[in-house]
Amino acid sequence: MQQAENGIPASSLREVVWHKSRLSNPNGNCVEIARLPDGEVAVRNSRHPHGPALIYTPAEITAFVQGAKAGDFDHLMD
Repeated sequence: MQQAENGIPASSLREVVWHKSRLSNPNGNCVEIARLPDGEVAVRNSRHPHGPALIYTPAEITAFVQGAKAGDFDHLMD
């Protein structure tokens, strides 16, 4: 697999398994994540599976998930 960088076409990430939240709705309005072979995490829009993927380090994903669990982003749900 080529070196993954932000904006890489998600369809280029052929050796990964994409996952989405079981809370996502049937209209496909969610994001999907995949762990890359080097440990980084790719994120894509489920409505555009061949569009760009954003690439994050494990530390960045950990900070985001912990912040979400702590309610740091609840104001976006208004």
